[in-house]
Amino acid sequence: MSGVHDIGGKSGFGPMNGSKVVARAWTDPEYKQRLLDNGTDAIEELGYGGLEGSKIVVLENTDTVHNMVVCTLCSCYPWPVLGLPPNWYKSLEYRSRAVSQPRAVLKEFGLELDESVEIRVWDSTADVRYLVLPQRPDGTDNPSEEQLVALAIRDSMVGVAKADSPALAS
Repeated sequence: MSGVHDIGGKSGFGPMNGSKVVARAWTDPEYKQRLLDNGTDAIEELGYGGLEGSKIVVLENTDTVHNMVVCTLCSCYPWPVLGLPPNWYKSLEYRSRAVSQPRAVLKEFGLELDESVEIRVWDSTADVRYLVLPQRPDGTDNPSEEQLVALAIRDSMVGVAKADSPALAS
């Protein structure tokens, strides 16, 4: 992993790293394909990696499929791209209900999906971490990659929210 910045590296640490990954995928179709084919390598291209990111699988949200991430055993989380996990992610209630009642949990986060949308819940482990590639918000055809970074929020990369709309982010 030469050239990869770990937790203390110059790239920083936290959800902004993941936001940059998502914004790049939204603006660069070739990068997006590399990200979906091999998340770990594509994320390393941007300088993010480390022990908690040694195997990251990227899951794309679409009009018909919504992905949501949980770690039912503890709180495995892709630290290099999302930073420290939020308290709710580590809570027993989220860890148990995300699997058994994902629609109800999403609704509690303010996200109501049409019944026609399939919800897929992915269980992170110490070996595999997941990052959700949220759908690019409507009305974002012209913003630059830098402007799109603000729309890819942490919760959208875990799958409990959608990416912010430009109106919300301003």
